[in-house]
Amino acid sequence: MTLVVKLGSSIVAADDGSLRTGVLDSVCDQAAELRRGGEALIMVTSGSIARGIRMLGLEARPRSIDELQAASAVGQGSLFSEYESRLEAGGAAAAQVLLTASDVANRTSYLNARQTLRRLLGWGVVPVVNENDTTATDEITFGDNDFLAAQVAIMLEARLLVLLTNTDGVYTADPASDPDARLIERVEDFSELSGKDIGDRTSVFGSGGMRSKVAAAEMATDSGIETRICNGTLEGTLVGAASGGATGTSFAVRKKPSSGFKQWLRYAKPATGRILVDQGAARVLSQKGSSLLPVGVTGVEGPFDAGDAVEVLAEGRVVGKGISNYSAEEAERIKGMKSSEVLELMPHASEEIVHRDYFVLA
Repeated sequence: MTLVVKLGSSIVAADDGSLRTGVLDSVCDQAAELRRGGEALIMVTSGSIARGIRMLGLEARPRSIDELQAASAVGQGSLFSEYESRLEAGGAAAAQVLLTASDVANRTSYLNARQTLRRLLGWGVVPVVNENDTTATDEITFGDNDFLAAQVAIMLEARLLVLLTNTDGVYTADPASDPDARLIERVEDFSELSGKDIGDRTSVFGSGGMRSKVAAAEMATDSGIETRICNGTLEGTLVGAASGGATGTSFAVRKKPSSGFKQWLRYAKPATGRILVDQGAARVLSQKGSSLLPVGVTGVEGPFDAGDAVEVLAEGRVVGKGISNYSAEEAERIKGMKSSEVLELMPHASEEIVHRDYFVLA
């Protein structure tokens, strides 16, 4: 089984953009120790933009996408070399892997990335994964790589996802502004965090924060992967978390995770259109696990092609997401029709607009 550990910008870089060498030394030493002990381990890192900003001598984090991409291009190689030298000093080979959200959204690319990572792990290599900021767009990003780490953990069916940050875990309130905030050691149900001010930022160079880490934890635990958010600036945190020690905030896993394909569909495949259905169709989708037939469709919002993911809505509420067997134009033509009528109009068409095997509830 695989361990995925994510280092946020607050771990990799100080607020002035300088590399946190002591923290990086410690985490990489622990990673190499785990690797020597037989642990298959993947490191997901943020910080290439922060590294590039520091190397370029910029006074603040740029705002435009082209400036951010250029800063990442400057910092990416240098950041990986910092990991590589530390891991090799501990006896662990390293490999750089760059991914974008579109790589993960495309099923073929997703499977290829999974196979490559599995091969590297089989060779005893520690993959160091980062978002390919130089080709990503501002609409398609992972959010300080918290979601990327969750996606990698889901992709590899990891035993544990560890999200390292510069605080001890999730608190009842933002500890930066509330002296009465206390650490939440265990989250059994994510509704427990509803309404709590858990903080939005961890670093001036980061684009995520505690909320994105909690969302990543929800994604991973929904897929059956134990997740822990803890303080990576403290010595021994990673080894402690890997061995099941009581450190940071742990999150309970869902007892019956969905299949790998449905996990990909739920979390990695963006919807490009919407199909509106009546309450009867919504009920059979939600309660009986049935397929979506044209007779239950009341409207189509596109554009989308056959094979694209679409959201299914009833009276403005998202029921779920699935892969459409029809384009938006075709779905518009057959909405409200009985299956027999559809087959008369399109003899070789599928009876279902969305098959139940390719649908996940919201």
